[in-house]
Amino acid sequence: MSRIEVPMPQMGESIAEGTVSKWLKEVGDSVERDEPILEISTDKVDAEIPSPSTGALVEILVAEGETVEVGTIVAYIDKDGVAAGSGAPAAEQVAEPLRDEAPPPAQPSEPASVTSVQTSIDQEDVACTATSEERLRTRSTPVVRRIAAEAGVDISRVSGTGYQGRVTKQDILSYIEGGEAAAAAELPDAAVGTERRVAAPEPAPAVERAPVATPDRRSAPPSPAPTHVGDDLWRRFSREVEHPVFPVRDGDRVETMDKVRRLTAEHMVLAKRIHSHVHSVIEIDFTAVDRIRRQNKSRWAKRGARVSYTAFVAWACSRILRDFPTVNGVISGDNIIYRGSVNLGMAVDLNPGLIVPVIHDADNLSLVGIGRKIIDLATRAKARQLSPGEIQGASFTITNPGVLGTMVGMPVIPKGTSAILGTGSIEKRVVVVTDRETGDDLMAIRKRSFFSLGYDHRLVDGADSARFLSRLKELLEDFPEDA
Repeated sequence: MSRIEVPMPQMGESIAEGTVSKWLKEVGDSVERDEPILEISTDKVDAEIPSPSTGALVEILVAEGETVEVGTIVAYIDKDGVAAGSGAPAAEQVAEPLRDEAPPPAQPSEPASVTSVQTSIDQEDVACTATSEERLRTRSTPVVRRIAAEAGVDISRVSGTGYQGRVTKQDILSYIEGGEAAAAAELPDAAVGTERRVAAPEPAPAVERAPVATPDRRSAPPSPAPTHVGDDLWRRFSREVEHPVFPVRDGDRVETMDKVRRLTAEHMVLAKRIHSHVHSVIEIDFTAVDRIRRQNKSRWAKRGARVSYTAFVAWACSRILRDFPTVNGVISGDNIIYRGSVNLGMAVDLNPGLIVPVIHDADNLSLVGIGRKIIDLATRAKARQLSPGEIQGASFTITNPGVLGTMVGMPVIPKGTSAILGTGSIEKRVVVVTDRETGDDLMAIRKRSFFSLGYDHRLVDGADSARFLSRLKELLEDFPEDA
């Protein structure tokens, strides 16, 4: 039997895990190469996963609704089209060596017994001698192993809640927070001695000497562990979110957050923690934009294009962002990254939920080109048809709560950027204008809108934001006819 692995794919550089939403094939079904066999859901997108080979689906390892790390084997395809047998395939699978980063095979029917306890056993040895369930518990993602190493935790001691007992990131963090890791690290020699006494009882004098060693260890020079703990706390603060729990009252209805709401909640909390938020507001006259839009609407329609007010704003932003590198940049550690491309994130309302597809290299597109791109991305976003690359890499974001009547908003800056523009509703207002010919002040009715720029004050100064908004106002109020 020639078995082909079907792993959980990497659907983006920041994606660490995926959920099996639905199996499109059952065990024993024949499949063609590149034929979709399952649907998965990740932090970013939902996608169908094609078969890597022609053959038969002989084994499913991850059930619908289960979430596993990227790279985990979710199924096996037999190239010869042979269905899984009752015993031989399982034995054959156990015999295969386990790579360090590869997900474990299915659990064998008769787990091997473990005859001794070793506190310093290597993961490679575990992979070769332990059962599949034990391999899953001692192996995990690089992030989990790094956290365990920095905290001095033997990952085999941590109870895993992941797939078949796999130790997840939350498992290791909870273990450390609960003080179990500190307790284990404080008296490591005593713990080893305890294990030795379980295997072979020590003479009485050895038991009496154990307490004597404790004061010496406490008076020993401090280890560098606290530094790692501090670093880990910052990483957790900037990457992990735990929401407080509140009491449920009579008449309340409780529902578990769906994926979109959960991710939105986490991203917003982390963004507020990381960025130093400041907002500036300006009012912009849309009279010129409205005139150009009405004059060209029929001509654009003949070309199959529809250009919204948001397209005008996106085009204007794409033209001036290169002149404001801090607004189009981001702080990364002790460095500043000035983005080489203008990639506009365009927030799309999914009702409920929100997603931000990206127009890459927007400064190379015409007004009509941006208008088409906005419609295309929004349509496919609502149909859940975006690819991972279409929702990553934004250097600046535009959100339009004004389309629902909001006068002005104070949006949260997405992680990985330094600014976001919020556009308010475009409404007719009575304003004072100056007659260009006579210089007299007149009362007039104009279409106006309030724009707010949320910016990270660590990188963008107030004067920079003011200059950016002023340039945006100037460009929109005197919009070029040939855009």
